[in-house]
Amino acid sequence: MPAYLKLRHDAGRGRWVLLAPERILMPDETAVAVLKLCDGKRSVEEITEALAKDYAAPVDVIRKDVLELLQGLADKGYIKA
Repeated sequence: MPAYLKLRHDAGRGRWVLLAPERILMPDETAVAVLKLCDGKRSVEEITEALAKDYAAPVDVIRKDVLELLQGLADKGYIKA
């Protein structure tokens, strides 16, 4: 995740927020799980495999969801693909 994006828990709202320049995004639980693993060291495949294991879900399904989330963030200019 780029340095200008910050994933933080907002105690006042009781939920995770993604802080971007001049914006606050409210990711759902699935997005938070993905974003927590985006540390600049793990590949998309490693993130996918970790989530598939954690959620006992098929890798293909998880990969599709991860790619859609990351592509959506890239399309909006929050991250670079």
